[in-house]
Formats: sequence, structure tokens, C-alpha cells
Amino acid sequence: MKNSLSRLARSLCFTLTLALGGAAAAANGEPGGDDPLPAQELTPSTLYHFLLAEIAGARGQIGLSAQLYVDLARATRDPRIARRATEIALYSRDLRLTTEAATIWAESAPQSEEARRVLASARDAGGDGDLDLDAIQIQLARVLAQSSGRLAQNLLGLSRALAGVPDKQAAKTIINRLTEPYLDLPEAHIARAQAALLGQAPMEALAAVDRALELNHGWEPAVLLKAQILQQAGAGDEALRQLETELGHKPGSAILRQAYARGLVGAQRFDEARSQFRRLLEAHPGDAELRYAVGLLSQQLGDNADAEANFRLALDGGHPQPDLIRLQLGQIADARGDGEHAREWFGQISDERHLPEAVIRSAHSLAREHRLDEARALLQAQGGEASLRRRFAIAEAQLLRDAERPAEALGVLDAALATLPDDPDLLYEAAMLAERLDRIDLMETRLRRIIALQPDHVHAHNALGYSLADRNLRLTEAEALIGRALELAPDDPFILDSMGWVRFRRGDLDSALEHLERAYALRRDAEIAAHLGEVLWALDRRDDAKRIFGEALAAHPDNRLLNQTVLRLGAR
Repeated sequence: MKNSLSRLARSLCFTLTLALGGAAAAANGEPGGDDPLPAQELTPSTLYHFLLAEIAGARGQIGLSAQLYVDLARATRDPRIARRATEIALYSRDLRLTTEAATIWAESAPQSEEARRVLASARDAGGDGDLDLDAIQIQLARVLAQSSGRLAQNLLGLSRALAGVPDKQAAKTIINRLTEPYLDLPEAHIARAQAALLGQAPMEALAAVDRALELNHGWEPAVLLKAQILQQAGAGDEALRQLETELGHKPGSAILRQAYARGLVGAQRFDEARSQFRRLLEAHPGDAELRYAVGLLSQQLGDNADAEANFRLALDGGHPQPDLIRLQLGQIADARGDGEHAREWFGQISDERHLPEAVIRSAHSLAREHRLDEARALLQAQGGEASLRRRFAIAEAQLLRDAERPAEALGVLDAALATLPDDPDLLYEAAMLAERLDRIDLMETRLRRIIALQPDHVHAHNALGYSLADRNLRLTEAEALIGRALELAPDDPFILDSMGWVRFRRGDLDSALEHLERAYALRRDAEIAAHLGEVLWALDRRDDAKRIFGEALAAHPDNRLLNQTVLRLGAR
């Protein structure tokens, strides 16, 4: 063991000697290579910090490597170390470290024109000026040329190094130039593909990644990048086919299988995705993250028993977000009507990110057990900042509204508005309760206040426009309000429903039908069905209307508006 350590020490000393020696300076092409340089003593501390910096860089921890090199440059004032620190800091895109390293470099090598140039560029960037891209290109070219065993890694980091350059086309041009000497390496083509993506050139990116795959067939980073490019280009099915094909060649690749599983989730093919995650679990049964993924997919598929089992295993396996799992377990217990156990799970949550949700769900659970006073007391007992108090007030109002006590609900929101008079969420919820109480003036006042505060508030425009249209009031104004909401959210089914309804009120049945059919195709909502059925009825398409009413009543037998519409038209 002692001999091994001695050999390692000698190897490191030799490496550091090369990095600090005159031969390295000459190889770097530093102007004035025969300038006197400090006789840098190779102390144990210097060797140790150099080793840490190199190991961090080799592991891809570029920011840490840059910080360690800058610390070393500050301690030694050696221009060669300072230059290396500057190169790594540039590569990490840390302007503060780049400026500090370049300052040490320029001060310790006052004859170096390049040091002065890089320092000026860093200072310009710090003062909202533009980076000197020529200087950056020179530094990155030097880093690549001196990469030795890290060349592939450094090529893959080029896009990250230039990510802060605002001109993405310029960054792409630089990367293409920098990779020119290395086109026999697949990593160079991946760098070009990444740059093309930044430059909004997906076809160019695809060609580059295909070239990388020609050089290294089946190389997983290239396969994954190709799938990403295809997904971003809207070819999600093709991306999945590519991943499935590669997975057929490498069925044991966990990286490919995870990518394929996530792609299936993105395509909403949840059952297939769960099967893929289960296969991953077969190889890694103790992986809590995989357990959690299977649990979420089972929950999405309505398989709560399997979801609960996997969530418990993920929790026992040390999942890094245990309170998130407790929240899911509480929801499952609540869904099966086991309020007591649900509240036990919610009560174990301490993470501030999930605690408000847990409290609100506990309150809803109590209210479903007809313990409304306890539910309200739980919400009222919560403190915290204004945004949390607003959230709890809205939750309390929701409980009162569900209990058919809208006047009390409005009182809760009015009390919250006394403290937060311009809170858009409170104003909106209060406006909806005012409408339910037929206090139309109050509803309109509050919705118009929201629009004054947030001119692009979609729901305020839509709610006010629909309320006017539903009461056959100021229809021109109502249509203008809904039209603005539709500009902001052109594919929202409820806004399309509002536009269809105001057009119906104005007698434009064809346009009303067009909007309502589109809305119903997007969302089979009971109230949209009621409006669509009524327009079809007015167009004397009564069989079609009855079909729509029948479908909607089967799915929503208790919807008030739907039942009232069918009864009024005699459409049963």
C-alpha cells in the first residue's frame, strides 16, 4: 500500500510539474515565453489543491474545478495556474470567477496581451457589455487542445460553456469551428447537434447526431439526444420508435429503458409506461424512485391498491421526498373514504412545500364527514405569510360553498380582502360567489378590478363576458370580453363555450354551433353539452340534441343546468 501511494504521488508530481513547467508554457503559445516565471514550489498544499481541481474537472464538476483553480491561483500568483483557472472559469460560465482569475493572470503576467484581452472582455460582460467571442473561442480552443484524456468530455461541454452567449447563431458558429479538428470523434458531432438545437436548427441537429451514430453505432448519449430532437420537432411517435428499436438491441440498458418509459408517459401511454418501469424494478427492486414512478402511474390508471403498495415501498426504501409520498398515500386513503387514515398521513407531513396542501386536504376530509366546524377551525388556525393565509381563506370559502352556504363563504373572502384588497385570486373567488348570490354589481366590480390589475387575466374576461351573456345583458360588450379571453387562450374549451353561448344569444346559430362543437370535442363537460344541445335544438336538429343530452346525462346525472335545460326544452 505504501509503495502504491508513493507511485501515485510521483505520478501527480510529474503531472503538476508539466503543468507548471516551461515546456507547458511554450506549448501554450504564451507570448513572451522566455519571460521570467516564478519558481513555484511544489508544496503538499499546492499538490493537494491541484489534485482536487483536476478530479473535479474529470468528474464534470466544472464549477467546483474553477473555484479550486482560482483559489490556487490566488495563493500562488503563478500566471500559468491563473491562465488555467481562467480557462476553466470561462468553461463554467462563471463571470465572477473568470474576472478574478483573469485579474490574477494579468497582474502576474503584465506582458501578456492575451491576459489583458480576456480580462477586458470579462469586465465588459460584467458591465452589461458583450463578451469578446474571439477571446472565448481562443480560450476554448486551448482547453480542447490541452484536454488530453478529457477531450471527449470537454467537447460535450461546449454548448454549456457558450450557453450564456445571447447570439445563438454566433455560438453555433464558434462550436462548429472549435470542433473542426475533431470530426473523427462522435462527441464533436454531438456538440454540433447541441449547438444547432440552441440555434433553432433541428434538421441540422438531427444530421449531426446521425453522423455521431455512424461513428459510434448505438451510442446511448446520441440515441437519447436524437429522441429529444425528434420530440421537440413534434415527432414524438418517431422518437418512441427509435428508442424502442435501440432498446431491442440493448434490452439491458437502464438508461434507454428509462428514456423509453418517460417517452411513453409523455405520450400518455400510461399502462405501457408502467410496464417499462416495472421491468426496471426487476433489475433494481430497491430503487425508491422507480417504486414511486410505478406508484404514480398506477394511481393515474386508477389502480390505487398497486399505487399504495408501491408508495409504501418507496417510503420504506428511503425516497428523498417522503412527505410527497405521504401526501399521495393520504389522497388514496381519502379517495376510498378512510378519512381517519388519510388525516394520519397528512398529519405526518412537515415539509413546508407540502404542508399547506396537507392541511387543506385534511379540512376537506373533515367536511366530508360533516365536521365542517372542525374543518374551518383547522384552516383558521394556520398562520404564515399572506399568500398562505389567502390560500387557506379560499379553501374555507370552498368548504362553505360546497355546504350551500355561499353568503358565509363570501364573508370569509371579504375578511381576507380587507387585508389583501388587490389579491387577484381572492377577488376572483369573491366575484364568483357574488354571482351565485345574484349580486351582479359586486361581481362586475371585482372582475373589472382584476382586469385593471392584470389586463391579460383570461378568466376574469371570460367570467364577466359569460355572466353578461347568460343574463342577455350588453351582448356586444360581453362578446368583446370573451373575444379577448379567446385571444389569450384560443383552445380553452370553456372560453369556446362562452363564445358559442354569446353568439347564440345574439342569434348567430351557425357560429354558436361551430364554437360549441369545438368546445365539446375538447372537453365532454355537462354545461357545454347543455349549451350545445340547446343550439342543436334551435337548429331543429333534435335527434342530435337528444343524443348529446343523453350522453351528458349518463355521465353527469345530477348536473343542475343540464337537467334544467332538458326539462325546459322537453327533450327527454
